[in-house]
Amino acid sequence: MELRELEYFMAICEELHFTRAAEKLGISQPALSRQMRTLEDKLGVRLFDRLGKKIAITEAGEILREQSGNIFSNINSVYEQMEELQNVKKGKLIIGAMSEELSQLASVVFLELHRKWPHVQTKIFMSDNIEEKVFRNEIDIALTLMPVENEKLTNIPLYIEEYFLAVSDDNPLADRDIVELEEIRDLSLVLCPINHTCRKLIDAAFASVGFAIQPIIELTEVKSILSLVKAGIGATILPRTLLDSENDGTLKVIKIENPAICKEIAIVHHKEKYIGYAARSFIDLMVAYVEKTKLNERVYPENTLLTF
Repeated sequence: MELRELEYFMAICEELHFTRAAEKLGISQPALSRQMRTLEDKLGVRLFDRLGKKIAITEAGEILREQSGNIFSNINSVYEQMEELQNVKKGKLIIGAMSEELSQLASVVFLELHRKWPHVQTKIFMSDNIEEKVFRNEIDIALTLMPVENEKLTNIPLYIEEYFLAVSDDNPLADRDIVELEEIRDLSLVLCPINHTCRKLIDAAFASVGFAIQPIIELTEVKSILSLVKAGIGATILPRTLLDSENDGTLKVIKIENPAICKEIAIVHHKEKYIGYAARSFIDLMVAYVEKTKLNERVYPENTLLTF
């Protein structure tokens, strides 16, 4: 097999469409089809099922896609290591974050990374399926939740994040420091949509005490959620770190108990991927920031819900 054939194959896997893949590669569609037929003949298996204008990856194709990803990852690793051998403090770093507060945390540490190494090109983006993107080598490292199920990923535990109730300062609960979860069920809640990681954890907590919640409003933007709460429209449940960064003094933040809602935050990267200079620097800076801000000194409250 030639690397060009694998490059063509991976482009088709990404697009699941021969014409779009050919346009992306800058070749004609018939030429791309011939290359794939040649590759299939070499391997003696069918890589794609052609269903009219649609295509699907076969079981053999999935095996080749995974191994091709490893091949290109190893090639990129060679370039990265050769560059580091020459002490060139530059490169690219793609960081993922599972939620908005983790994206903010990554951005804070990124500023320090940029001050030290301004020639490192860094991208930060947020996604619910961030671990899958690390596994597929689409990103270098990610901030996500424990436990990490994929055995091919290495995790570095960072700290425990606890969720709190936030209400306006004129809310009847504003004079409380602690509230039990069951007391919240009849509140008008403004929450993230049901498919968000934050919401899944909250729903699981309420399910553990025997009831489901129906928010009056669902919004994706945390700033919009907090704007409504500050205006006296409902209450919300959000991570402590996020509330600390967004609270201008008009919100009352209340601890939740029985059960408390917590999640453990970790950095993950692929076990088989070479961790370059930029990624190692980011990890070191992140660990140092967590220690400096004492995020890692938080402990699990009693009767805590950790997973969903």
